[in-house]
Formats: sequence, C-alpha cells, structure tokens
Amino acid sequence: MSPHVRYGIIGVIIGLILLIWYPLIGVVVIAAAIAIPAIAYAMLTPEQRRRLRRIRRKQIGS
Repeated sequence: MSPHVRYGIIGVIIGLILLIWYPLIGVVVIAAAIAIPAIAYAMLTPEQRRRLRRIRRKQIGS
C-alpha cells in the first residue's frame, strides 16, 4: 500500500473518530481526505496522467 493511500485512510479514520465528538469537523475532515487527492489528480495534465497510469501498471505487474 502506498503512503498516499495510507494518508487517505488515516484521514477518513480520524474523521470518523471526530464525527463522534464534533460532527461538523468530522464531516469536513472526511470530505477533505476524499476531495484533496481527487482535485490533485484532476489538476494533472493529460501527459502526467498517462505517466502516472503507466507507473501504476508497472507496480501492479511486478
């Protein structure tokens, strides 16, 4: 599992814990943990996306 996936999972877990004590902050943390990587991927150029997909395929295949 890559470090970036771990950070996302940790963000969601922290959001779920905060959801118990501070519901609004918990929702914000969960939304941020999901939205930030999605926005970062959307900001890549098509060439960067292709390169990223190619790297991921090599990691999966090896």
